[in-house]
Amino acid sequence: MKYILGLLVALVIADGFLTQFLISDGLAREGNPFLQPIVGDVGFLALKVAGALLCAIILWDIYRRYRKVALIATSCFVVVYAGIIVWNLSIFAML
Repeated sequence: MKYILGLLVALVIADGFLTQFLISDGLAREGNPFLQPIVGDVGFLALKVAGALLCAIILWDIYRRYRKVALIATSCFVVVYAGIIVWNLSIFAML
């Protein structure tokens, strides 16, 4: 579980860096309307890192009580964020 959580945190942070880069070059826009106003600020990456760590802590707490639920949920989140990363990287392929 620790490795899956570490992978999830890494994917969320990678998404933040890719989003920051793509938006600063005018190649993309932030899909989350709550984050749109802060993309480009230092607070954006800080919020992504803090949110990822908070989610990992919550998922770890769930794992201590409901192992199967936490493993399935965390695995689903990893798949979703991996898809987001692939989508963001595909923008580079179109250049």
